[in-house]
Formats: sequence, C-alpha cells, structure tokens
Amino acid sequence: MLRISVANKAIEAYEHVIGLAGIEEIYSLANKLRNCQVVHVNATSFGGGVAEILHTLVPLTRSVGINAEWYTIEAPQEFFNVTKLFHNTLQGADTPIEEHQWKIYEKYCQQNIEQIDFNADFVVIHDPQPAAMKQFLKKTQGKWIWRCHIDLSTPNVAVWRRFSQYLKGYDRMIFHLKEYFPQDFASKCVAFPPSIDPLSEKNKDVSLEEARKIASNHGIDPDRPLITVVARFDPWKDLFAAIDVYRIVKKTVKSVQLAIVSVMASDDPEGWVFFEKVARYAGLDPDIIFCTNLTGVGNLQVNAIQRVSSVALHTATKEGFGLVIAEALWKGIPVVARPVGGVKSQITHGRNGWLSWSVEDLANYVLMLLRDPDMSRKMGQMGRELVKERFLITSNLKSYLRLFSVLQR
Repeated sequence: MLRISVANKAIEAYEHVIGLAGIEEIYSLANKLRNCQVVHVNATSFGGGVAEILHTLVPLTRSVGINAEWYTIEAPQEFFNVTKLFHNTLQGADTPIEEHQWKIYEKYCQQNIEQIDFNADFVVIHDPQPAAMKQFLKKTQGKWIWRCHIDLSTPNVAVWRRFSQYLKGYDRMIFHLKEYFPQDFASKCVAFPPSIDPLSEKNKDVSLEEARKIASNHGIDPDRPLITVVARFDPWKDLFAAIDVYRIVKKTVKSVQLAIVSVMASDDPEGWVFFEKVARYAGLDPDIIFCTNLTGVGNLQVNAIQRVSSVALHTATKEGFGLVIAEALWKGIPVVARPVGGVKSQITHGRNGWLSWSVEDLANYVLMLLRDPDMSRKMGQMGRELVKERFLITSNLKSYLRLFSVLQR
C-alpha cells in the first residue's frame, strides 16, 4: 500500500468558476465535519478518471478543514490480471473466474491491509480492486463506503454472486447513476456523478495559439478538421467503431484527421493487447494519429488536442460515466457519442451533441457539425454551461460532504 502525496489546493481558487456563494456553501457543509478523518483507497495514482479525481478531491477536502489521506494498492501483475476480469465480468462479460484467481485477489487484498491505518471516520474504497479489504479486518470503526465507477446494471451473475459477498459490511455504496444499483444492495446505494477539475492541466484555459503548437508537435495539423477520441484501450470503448466513423466521414471530407488519445494505465494489463489490435485496424493511414503517454502525451497535451478538435467522438458500448464527455464540453467542443451509461446524462440529443448506436448515424452527425460551424459553436457553449452546473469537482466535493454528514448522524 502506497500513501499518495498530493499538491496543496485551496477551495478559494475556484471562486471565479462557482462564485462566492458556491464557496460558502461548501464551507457550510464542511464545518459540520471539521477534523474528521477520511481515507480513500484505489488501485493506482496514475491513469484513469478515479486517480484524476482523487488528485484534486483529496487536497480540496483538506482545504476545508477535514483530514484526508489517499492510498493505493501494491500488488504484482497477476493481481491486476484478475481485477481486470472483475472489471469486465461485472459489466456483463461471459468469462469464468477460476478458484485460484479468487485466491490471488483475496491474498493481495489481505496483504495490503497491513500497510494502512484504517482508524478513520470514513473509509472510501474505490472500485473492485481493494473491495475485499474490509472482509479481512478483524475490527473496523467509522463508516465504510464503496465507490463503484463501473456499470453494474447487467453483471455476470455468477461473478456478482460471489464478489458481492465482499461488500456486505459496507455502510453505503456510491454509483454514478441509479440505474447501476444492484438490487440486492439498493437500500445502501446513493447516486452522484464523478467530476472534472476545471483548474487541472487537462482542463485549464489554454490559448488557441499554444494548443495549436502542442497539437502540431504530436503530428496533428490544426488547420484541418479533427475528430478526437479520448479513451483507454479497452474492449468496451470500441475504438474500431471510431475508426469506422472516421473512414465514412473521410469519403466526404478528405482532409479530416482522427486523433486517438489514451493513457496506458498501470492497473490495466489488457491495454497493450487492445492497443496492438486497434493499431493494426488503423493500418498505415497517416491521418489516424495515436497520441499516448508513450509518446509524451500528458494532461496538458490532451487538453490542447481537445481544444483544437472539431468534434469529440465517443463510441463506447459500456461506460461507467465517461468523464471525457464533460472534458470536451467544458472546452466548448460538441460531442457525438453512443447513448450509453453516464453519457446520456451529459448529452442532450440535438442540444449539446448527438447520440446514436449506429456507426453510420454517428458519421452523419460528425459531418453535420463539420459543415455547420455555427451549430457546432452553439452546442459547445451549451455543453460548457451544463458541465459548470453539474460536473465540476466542487459539485463532487459537496456530494461527499453531504453523504458524510448523513452517515455521521
């Protein structure tokens, strides 16, 4: 178990985004919890939305007078191979998990509990990787919360039947949407969305001139139309469909480019396999540009590439929430996506983007936006206002503070 150091952040820095009244509301909620201890545990400090949220949520929690710590699991590759199976099967994949794999999972969850003091008022365990830890603690105090960032609406029944045994001692479970609640635990479930940090390197204001320069450095021509997909190399993201959409659009708009932007996360061993499959599917097309951390793409580069994009595309077939939608909308970029999971709560069809399951429809919507810059600009503006209202880190902090207050009673 590793204790993660985070940069200092002050909630006052967000006043220009949410206003003084918003800051005062957060302090009002936090004052009831002053000096409480909160511990977050997840799989990795790098790559993926959970780590990005915690890098801001933890220091902002501290800044309003609450003690917060963040720890990640230490385990070998065999552990993460198993938890990737959990990630897939809990979203419905028909893959068996063998007895020895369950034992591997339990072994490293048990080993990690020795590295952390769980003497806290609130313990927040994120996703399947550390979920079993509570089972191996002889004595716990405070309230335990499982924050699930994936869609559990149609799990592999056999896997869920066994995995859910690890969750019986939790006081609450948080999901992005009510439709994700497992019915056998519905009475313990609450729903609130994840969030983006408008001041982070990935979302802060960047001049168009700087964004264009950064994009050019990564093989993108900022003077030509650009479709951008930001997604992990994961079977559920269906990047093959994204390439199909691009190829249909290119028949009409010869100058269009496709940027596939991704981070190879440390807790996702399957990522390398899918990267190779997607690269082979893309072939030698010079207008399909892969932008990853392996080629020096970090948060600032993602920010810049999104800002020079004409359209953001999201073709996932399963999605816990899809914060990449909020990231694009915050930058005023309209989104064309499949209506899956939390994407539906971020995109209103025809208002700030377009939704369809069909590759052909998605391509037609991209073409509409490329042909009508005024429509594109208006949709982007509406999207930014929605994110400001519902999907910023300050809203996420308020949701946690409200839940802690309820559990404290």
